[in-house]
Amino acid sequence: MNTSTTHNSTPGAPAADIDKRRVVLLFLLVVLLPLLLFVTAGRVDWWQGWVYTILMTASTLISRLILFLKNPALMQERVRFTESEGIKEWDKSLVVLIALGMPVLFMLVAGLDKRYGWSPDVVLWLQLVSILIIVLGWSLATWALLVNAFFSSVVRIQTDRGHTVATSGPYRFVRHPAYIGGIVAWLVSPLLVGSLWAYIPAGTIVVLYIVRTALEDRTLQAELPGYEDYAQRVRYRLLPGVW
Repeated sequence: MNTSTTHNSTPGAPAADIDKRRVVLLFLLVVLLPLLLFVTAGRVDWWQGWVYTILMTASTLISRLILFLKNPALMQERVRFTESEGIKEWDKSLVVLIALGMPVLFMLVAGLDKRYGWSPDVVLWLQLVSILIIVLGWSLATWALLVNAFFSSVVRIQTDRGHTVATSGPYRFVRHPAYIGGIVAWLVSPLLVGSLWAYIPAGTIVVLYIVRTALEDRTLQAELPGYEDYAQRVRYRLLPGVW
């Protein structure tokens, strides 16, 4: 869920009842997923792969650690999302494709590309710029996560948590800032790892983000009190001046 209130606690929500086993499994997935790059590449002497792995792992672990310390109730919501009520049926497939299916395919394609040399070399300066853009994109997504007390892993109206609308932080500029952060990061990730073929899964993720944005925004306008007024003030879903 990509829009919420700006305060960091929810009345009646447990403060620290986090299922630590699920947190560990989540973190293991985040750490192990990038290793597919090296398994499929068949080598470890690949600095671009190491940079991407470090960026991806550090971004996720650091942001979730801050979230755990700042808002354990939201951490619990995100970790136990499969048990939540009111998840939209269309999002059950989208969230798996965006969070797991396409990223796994990205790692496989990029690694195989490195092994067999399908793509031409990407110039160094473009790879360095890609690093900066990825950091900025994931930083924007993390900012949205940390100011959004209802930033669930799935699209649902969290009536059980007192779901309300946010207007601060990056939500002052666009209605779904985390998605645009993810989009810009995925748009340059193939350049960093030097695989043009990896644009197939990366581009698919971008399309899925846009589809999810449209469906989620429609859901919020129809079901979340106050969101329609917010949407009139903040006109754009992802890109100011465009959409």
